[in-house]
Amino acid sequence: MKTRPAVEFVHEGHYAAEVDVTQIETDSEWSPYYALEDVEKLDQVRLALRRGDLKAAAKLARVYELRPISAAE
Repeated sequence: MKTRPAVEFVHEGHYAAEVDVTQIETDSEWSPYYALEDVEKLDQVRLALRRGDLKAAAKLARVYELRPISAAE
């Protein structure tokens, strides 16, 4: 079994977050996968963004606000 750091992106509404997780690589067909703690962290960040609680999301991830841009013609 090998582990390696990874970044998972979560997008909700006009916010996005970069969540640090650890990928677990094995010889199984399900590989790579995340530990239960990382899955719960992703869910907590997603729910915090969904309810607009940026402070809670920022405790677990790097949070970004997405803004549409228009192309100059």
